[in-house]
Amino acid sequence: MYFPDLLRKEILKSNLELVEEIRIRVNKPVIIKNSQNEKIINYEITIETILQILQKICNNSIYSYQNQICNGFITLKGGHRVGITGDAVIKDGKVTNLNYINSLNFRIARQILNCSNSAIQFIINPYYNQIYNTLIISPPGCGKTTLLRDIIRKISTGIPEINFKGITVGVVDERGEIAAIYKGIPQNDLGLRTDIIDNISKATGMKMLIRSMAPKVIAADEIGSKEDIEAIEYAITSGVKGIFTAHSSSLEDIEENPILNELILKNRIEKILLLDFNKKVNLIYDSKLKQAVS
Repeated sequence: MYFPDLLRKEILKSNLELVEEIRIRVNKPVIIKNSQNEKIINYEITIETILQILQKICNNSIYSYQNQICNGFITLKGGHRVGITGDAVIKDGKVTNLNYINSLNFRIARQILNCSNSAIQFIINPYYNQIYNTLIISPPGCGKTTLLRDIIRKISTGIPEINFKGITVGVVDERGEIAAIYKGIPQNDLGLRTDIIDNISKATGMKMLIRSMAPKVIAADEIGSKEDIEAIEYAITSGVKGIFTAHSSSLEDIEENPILNELILKNRIEKILLLDFNKKVNLIYDSKLKQAVS
């Protein structure tokens, strides 16, 4: 455990099966959150406390985790992630260090197997044993990454119930949230035929995977930049299918986003799924129908 003994005892009083986040802030109480509510622990957090916790996270070698810290998070064994904020040191337009670290956010990872059962029907193209180019959208915190992870696992391993044979998937895990690789080993099950590249931009990673690993499908989380779109175009025009996620709450939001809407205008995306606050999956766009789906 990474916390001081007294704080650890208080945290253990919570139902850890339901905990989603543990937020540690300098001179603020500790907040434990789940999907329904939050619990406030009146424990004194100092800069020294945060540094002690960080030392334990980094196995007493903060320097060896410098690259992860500069990216704003550290991945723990089991796929859990610790978000980090502080005084950013910028050099040549890049973050080279975080000084005076003042906040840690422990995000508890849980892989939910078969959570994509309702979504698979929209994504699979059974005639060609392939998937449709798919964009999954939702507001933040509704489970896009969890859903994407399970879809990858299923299409990579295969789905005997519908006679779908597994296909090779290339995953660009820029922020380490999909596979949660820890010391080279994925902490989440992404299937039998999945190759993963992490700690790299989505645009660069997609091109590397296509050139080196010959995937049938490319998957990436939270696309949104012009470079992302260019890489997706490169993938799709190279004959590779794609499944991606993005922050949005409606088809109208996508159409008003000039970067994401480019994928629709060029007919690169065949299906758009909306994951709502109740974690229900709805098909809201089908390119074959050339219209939104009610």
